[in-house]
Amino acid sequence: MSGLQAGAEQRREEPSSPASSPSRFVLGLDVGSTVIRCHVYDRTTRVRGSSAQKVENVYPQPGWVEIDPDALWTQFVAVIKDAVKAAGIQMNQIVGLGISTQRATFITWNKKTGHHFHNFISWQDLRAAGLVKSWNNSLVMKLLRGACQVLHFFSRSKLLSTASRFNFTTQHVTLRLIWILQNLSEVRKAVEEDNCCFGTIDTWLLHKLTKGSAFATDYSNASTTGFFDPFGMCWSKLMATMVSLPLSILPPVKDTSHNFGSVDEEIFGVPIPVVALVGDQQSAMFGECCFQTGDVKLTMGTGTFLDINTGNSPQHANGGFYPLIGWKIGQEVVCLAEGNAGDTGTAIIWAQKLDLFTDAAETEQMALSLEDSEGVYFVPSFNGLQAPLNDPCACASFMGLKHSTSKYHLVRAILESIAFRNKQLYDMLQREIQIPVTNIRADGGVCNNAFVMQMTSDLFNARIDRPTHFNMSCLGAATLAGLAVGFWADKEELQKLRQSEMVFKPQKKWQEYEMNMENWVKAVKRSMNWYNKA
Repeated sequence: MSGLQAGAEQRREEPSSPASSPSRFVLGLDVGSTVIRCHVYDRTTRVRGSSAQKVENVYPQPGWVEIDPDALWTQFVAVIKDAVKAAGIQMNQIVGLGISTQRATFITWNKKTGHHFHNFISWQDLRAAGLVKSWNNSLVMKLLRGACQVLHFFSRSKLLSTASRFNFTTQHVTLRLIWILQNLSEVRKAVEEDNCCFGTIDTWLLHKLTKGSAFATDYSNASTTGFFDPFGMCWSKLMATMVSLPLSILPPVKDTSHNFGSVDEEIFGVPIPVVALVGDQQSAMFGECCFQTGDVKLTMGTGTFLDINTGNSPQHANGGFYPLIGWKIGQEVVCLAEGNAGDTGTAIIWAQKLDLFTDAAETEQMALSLEDSEGVYFVPSFNGLQAPLNDPCACASFMGLKHSTSKYHLVRAILESIAFRNKQLYDMLQREIQIPVTNIRADGGVCNNAFVMQMTSDLFNARIDRPTHFNMSCLGAATLAGLAVGFWADKEELQKLRQSEMVFKPQKKWQEYEMNMENWVKAVKRSMNWYNKA
């Protein structure tokens, strides 16, 4: 989720008093790429108190992105305490805690001592780009794809079809973890001695909250690592064998809405149940009530994530959209297909740092004050380009600059690039996933920008529903937690509580943007492979 609104985060969104408010509440936390946020929810899903702190990324070298785990833990505890205080309630009124986290950001630690071996390696980190390229072009991968293609011809297996098109990306944990094993002897030795634990942020937070008594993840987080088989609903023995990784370092996989254990009483004074762990995009999908096959969620936060509900079985795709587990609750398994773009809110924050505007809210009017960008195009690629181009070596750039170019043109070009990337993802979804789109719902800080929303609606030629509250990852985590403890009865009750703030409808035919989009695609292609020789 985007940190664009973090500075304006209200500490107390609704007044609360012992006489008028319900006595029980659930907590929803979102540990995102830019902000860690906590909301206290009552039974109407109203936010009774909230708190947020900025996540400080560490950049040891160009292309490396890390997070200090000790700093993150301190912030995590602080936002919970601050949100509960802002709500005017006591910790013993919290009946459940749900945690949504940025996905594929991982850490390893000593099984015996709990000491971590290194900082969190972010999903945005590019240190394994060389490994990704060499593995994807390797004889092993070519043989694997070929064998799977032949076997799929006879078996028509969805798993084999997906495997025949599989490519590693820098966003998968897989090769970033291999990089760690190759470069940190301490971790390699711990693995050899069966003294190493691996975890994404959810697993590590659970470990910290329970003082080491719980070691687990959920299906939604596991399915985003690149080590998980969504068709078999288990860690992939084939993938582990290929990269010589023992499955013993990976955590057990549990239901998304599940009693993972209780917070150690020393931390908050009471043993709060941890009853939901979920990846941030799946959490936002749940918070948006995208419960039906064909429902689509468009999150525009730090990056853009386009997810479609594919029902109870994963869909094979041609490599642009990946099959994921949305959530598992008891016997119910909901699967998603997801495509993403890496730089959305980050591009706006970058422009703000350059003093192109004072507040992100200004960008909408800046863009609307012009008829067009006067031939200026922006390529949002600070962290490489994801599907359909999949180029970690692409660079961010402006093209078409002139003497007459003003900061207004630059800002409009940035916002247009977000909408163009949305269109790329949506077209790819329609090509690869043979499921009719029913509803499209948006969330994330950038969806507050009506210029981006309207242009995206035009380009999709579809209605896009914007909710009253944009922090859907917090809400999704809280509602998953609430279902586990009976705070809400079922998903039907949650659907009735969902509130829509505005529905954007197409106002122009997307063909009116066609020439500009073609020029933007041309600019994107000229930005590719920029860092190959670096």
